[in-house]
Amino acid sequence: MAFEGLRQNISELDENVSSYVEHSIEYAKLKSFKISMVLVTFLAKVLLVGTIVILALIFLSLAASFALGHAMDNTIYGFAIIGFLYLLFAIIGYLFRDRLNKPLLQLFSKYFFEGP
Repeated sequence: MAFEGLRQNISELDENVSSYVEHSIEYAKLKSFKISMVLVTFLAKVLLVGTIVILALIFLSLAASFALGHAMDNTIYGFAIIGFLYLLFAIIGYLFRDRLNKPLLQLFSKYFFEGP
């Protein structure tokens, strides 16, 4: 009789462990889906807004280049000034690239550990 009760307890324990593992796997799948969807929607928004900003920047750069060129009676000088300005921005961005890591890490860790 004692063995029958022990066998029943072990059987229930086995069922409970199996259920726990099954639910843990389902939870992990849901959590990974949620995180991947947050990442995909974030990247889609960044891509959309980034494309629009880049197009606007191109047109504004062309306008500024032509305006500077017209003011100096040489279009090439206008384009050269704007080009050097972008080169200066690129150098400044390169020099401060390490300071970008912390805000990005904080942003993505917030989404990963806390959720949106």
